Amino acid sequence: MGGDISESDARRWSDGLAGLHERFAHRFARSESRKSALAYMRGLLSPLERKNGWTVAEEAGHGGPDRIQRLLNRIDWDADGVLDDVREYVVEHLA
Repeated sequence: MGGDISESDARRWSDGLAGLHERFAHRFARSESRKSALAYMRGLLSPLERKNGWTVAEEAGHGGPDRIQRLLNRIDWDADGVLDDVREYVVEHLA
């Protein structure tokens, strides 16, 4: 099984990821944090060989890892709420 995906599949997955992100974006107080969270998710799901602050930031088009590191280490967000939102999304779409 090859690793190639069609453009329509990639677009559908991207739209699905954006839909998931909309479910919990309100758990982040600032718009910058919401954008960083989506960029981080896209980076984790990307075909990068190594996934760390630098590579995910580069994949997102950031000049350095500062925004991603801030998201992971300093930003206040409702982790339990995000978990609940993601669980609800999974149940709706996979159950």
